[in-house]
Amino acid sequence: MKDGAVAVVDIGSISIKVLVAARSASGPPRALFAETIEARISAGISRSRPRLRRDGMVRGVAAIRGLLAQAAPFSPRRTLLVATSAVRDAANGADFRRRVRAATGCDVRILSGKEEADLIGRGLRCDRALSRLRNFYLFDLGGGSLECLAFRGGSARQAFSLPLGCVRLTERFVADATRPFGADAAAAVDRHVRATLAGSGFRFSLPRGAAAAGTGGTLTTVRSIRAARLGVAFERTDPFVGLAELRLLLAEVGGLTLAGRRRIPGLPRGRADVFPAALATLLAIADLGGLDGYRHSLFNLRWGLAAEALARG
Repeated sequence: MKDGAVAVVDIGSISIKVLVAARSASGPPRALFAETIEARISAGISRSRPRLRRDGMVRGVAAIRGLLAQAAPFSPRRTLLVATSAVRDAANGADFRRRVRAATGCDVRILSGKEEADLIGRGLRCDRALSRLRNFYLFDLGGGSLECLAFRGGSARQAFSLPLGCVRLTERFVADATRPFGADAAAAVDRHVRATLAGSGFRFSLPRGAAAAGTGGTLTTVRSIRAARLGVAFERTDPFVGLAELRLLLAEVGGLTLAGRRRIPGLPRGRADVFPAALATLLAIADLGGLDGYRHSLFNLRWGLAAEALARG
């Protein structure tokens, strides 16, 4: 056992991730190992009664088994498997959980939207680079859902999980994801994001221009593309992603076919179809809230779960 480590497997709509973490002498947990597999288990998530397809479940189970095998050398004292929107909303989510149990011996905990949002907020508090932020927003954009939080004095005062994930919106508003992402699709995504936020109860209650933190694969991808173009390591890129960069990137990728997007260095092939809708979503949020951009963080759901598990002893 390495320092009483815990392993967390986050089963998302697009990717499945593992984090092995242990207590640190002071402050947030320290990472011993982290890995991500793009599995895309969530095809059909935009339907009124979505179902996980067999091929998606097979990919998901294989990814989970592989990540658990990679975490095993760290001898975690506790292993947590959690699932979010894709499994939570699926009519056959229980079938997927049974498959995971049969293949790994581990149970999958289904997080509610509120639990997911709260744990993402807890995870962000592990980011030392953002520790001085007291009054700010946090947005975590995934494949199935968008988590929206507002912090005052360092404490979360609002926490909402909304069905605005980029896979969900691509399926709903993009007729053919292999073709360029046109102005009509961008406008439809923008209108839907604004309407959903307006009806959700979430309020942009902080002064206009307040800081906004962002987590999730879309902002990670933006920085990965930037790193590839600058010829530097990801860690050396500025974590702030401004609106001008997002607009320029949407104009670029939106004008390409899926095949063209897949040739962009730094853009994972498995995200190329949903990336334009994700950028349009982030732009709509920023415009609605008067934000100048997002301070990207890699500390999200997995970190919140790890911090919670380690705190329980």
